[in-house]
Amino acid sequence: MRVAVVGAGFAGLAVLKVLRELGHEVVVFEKAPDVGGVWSRTRRYSGLTTQNNKDTYTFSDHPMPAEYPEWPSGAQVQAYLEAYVRKFGLGPSLRLSTEVVRTEPTDAEDGWLVTVRPAGGSLQAPERFDHLVVANGIFSDPVLPKYEGYSDLVRHGGRLLAPSQLNDITEGAGRHVLVVGYGKSACDIATSLGPIAASTRVVARSLLWKMPKKIGRVLNFKYLLLTRLGEGLFRYITPVGIENFLHGRGRLVTRAMIGSIATITTRQLTLRKLGLVPHGVFTDIARQSVSLVSDQFFEQIRSGKIVVHRDTVIERFVIRDGRPYAKLSDGHIVPADLVVCGTGWHQRVPFLDQKIQKRLLDDDGNFHLWRQILPHDVPNLTFNGYNSSYFSPLSAEAGALWIGAHLAGKVPLPPLEERRELVEARLRWTEERTQGHHARGTCVIPFSMHNVDETLDDIDLNVSRGVKVKQWLLPIDPSVYEGSIGRLKERLARA
Repeated sequence: MRVAVVGAGFAGLAVLKVLRELGHEVVVFEKAPDVGGVWSRTRRYSGLTTQNNKDTYTFSDHPMPAEYPEWPSGAQVQAYLEAYVRKFGLGPSLRLSTEVVRTEPTDAEDGWLVTVRPAGGSLQAPERFDHLVVANGIFSDPVLPKYEGYSDLVRHGGRLLAPSQLNDITEGAGRHVLVVGYGKSACDIATSLGPIAASTRVVARSLLWKMPKKIGRVLNFKYLLLTRLGEGLFRYITPVGIENFLHGRGRLVTRAMIGSIATITTRQLTLRKLGLVPHGVFTDIARQSVSLVSDQFFEQIRSGKIVVHRDTVIERFVIRDGRPYAKLSDGHIVPADLVVCGTGWHQRVPFLDQKIQKRLLDDDGNFHLWRQILPHDVPNLTFNGYNSSYFSPLSAEAGALWIGAHLAGKVPLPPLEERRELVEARLRWTEERTQGHHARGTCVIPFSMHNVDETLDDIDLNVSRGVKVKQWLLPIDPSVYEGSIGRLKERLARA
């Protein structure tokens, strides 16, 4: 088949490599001038690092360089992906600096017409493809709140932007900065700006629990949350194996384990002294992506370089003495020369025909995708990377293998109505579990390995039971999944 892939991040590159090895002609379109997706030099902010350690955040057949630190920088991750492209000769299939403007099915819905625009160029004539893979990422379109008084802010020299738009941290030097949000990107930005800004304030609607890189300054957090045991501490929609014990007769042990982590973390980060203990309970980290502590964040709060306004929002911008200020809901009026909004992302596919989008989404805008990959009734279309995961590279590979098997007609699927019911039930469970913070149905955290298991079990490419037992106590090692594409090729050749 001739396959179009939109996006050259982890998900797009994984699909490219797998489908090429299976004999398909693949073209990957990427708006940025380089590969990497969120790690592109055009989008990463100063101070960006991975949340995973380097050994769990890799493709199965391409380890990160030994000289990389435990938590690689954004630039290092992008360089890693460039090396992946070179290693496997993927470059000729990439069309960088090329924006996909529109994709629409052919009249017979037996393929896709893809219209693109090269950077600085005009629209090109539509190209026909047999299959379309959407891998544009769920963290590609930042949400910027619409504040009253925004025009006054701009007219008086203020700026409002997303973290991915702050490519040069020196823009905040000597300025009064407001960082909106309390996720990792917001706290990373605040920590980078704290030493150079005139003032740095974090405005947080709600506080999230933060995980130290070393719990109790001893235990690397990878041994806790990047294992199957760490995932098993949170109740899955359908518990399996030992999870039935952890959330049944052993639930008191499970609660004690989680409670001890909460106690140690609260003490280690001096959250009570700082007045920064989040509302709710520690298991709330299962509601959305775990936020790793940004280096020096709490130290700068203690020293006064960063001030946190908790349970607070910006009500509007006002002008005083010719300078922009923000009026906060806690009553403070604070200077606001630079406002950086780490306030989340839109999950949308703007290049898809509107009629197709209506077939993909429910009335609340949630994606209805079987295994986070396959739409119910849009032929010749799959998604990859629409499963926000702790192990994005491994999840991307699993999805790519599933897509490869699907194109060969080798994925057993339940009847359509059964798939609809199961996806709907999972969305209802996710909505309740996350209190709506599920990225339009695309966030599978903290159940990343459950998602990998289900995807690979469908195509009989999962690791052995013995390997899974080791993964209960040791961090996930993607290299044990190496060779899956070879096994799939052999199977398809025999079919």
